[in-house]
Amino acid sequence: MSSEAFYEPLADGRFRSTEHTSGPWDPGSQHAGPPAALLGRALEQCEPRDGTLLARLTFEILGAVPVAEVEVEARVVRPGRSVELLEATLSAGGRPAMSARAWRLPVTTAPPAGEQEPSIARPDAADPPPHDFGYGNALECRFAVGGWNVPGPAVVWTRLRVGVVPDERPSPLQRVLAVADSGNGVSAVMPWDEWLFINPELTVHVLRPPEGEWVVLDAATRIGAAGLARSVMSDASGPVAYGAQSLLVAPRR
Repeated sequence: MSSEAFYEPLADGRFRSTEHTSGPWDPGSQHAGPPAALLGRALEQCEPRDGTLLARLTFEILGAVPVAEVEVEARVVRPGRSVELLEATLSAGGRPAMSARAWRLPVTTAPPAGEQEPSIARPDAADPPPHDFGYGNALECRFAVGGWNVPGPAVVWTRLRVGVVPDERPSPLQRVLAVADSGNGVSAVMPWDEWLFINPELTVHVLRPPEGEWVVLDAATRIGAAGLARSVMSDASGPVAYGAQSLLVAPRR
């Protein structure tokens, strides 16, 4: 794993955000993918238990996350022998900027059931982002359906070019969380240069850990009285997680 990463550990749960975290709306603010992955890492390390899975994670984006020093804390809110509720908070500049709650469940022993459709074949060439921003360059994207400048649903193979922290391979969950927040971007139905479509939250339901370094993001956006982006995340064998984002849709000033 390259020493390049989204965050550099400092001490006592503090991290320095690198340029790889910057998002498309403001170069001084992070894309929500890296902090979601960092919060997921903290939740995974919070009183870990063998034979369990973080099955549902909900992230509340309480404000812009600056490309600056951040602090992460995690705790068990509701302990239990079988089911546990965990909570983590990412703070910046003395204020909470993003929080997460996750249900930790025992891994099922039941045989797999339901449809398991294999993913569309991975294209040979990468598609660079439409804008030059840190997170966009830290994520390799290969569109099988749609494209950055093609409005509507999209299917894109994604792979992290950097780690979450240096010299540590991202876990399967961290790879999912790092790209789950991109559903509204890859399936945009509004022009980037005319409209904002920013999500104040992200919910991810995990079916199983993905295998390999690629995560396929199959996303679609609908605009009604509010906006909603829905996504299915898969590996080469089929779905691994499902995501949803409520969207603030507004004209750019």
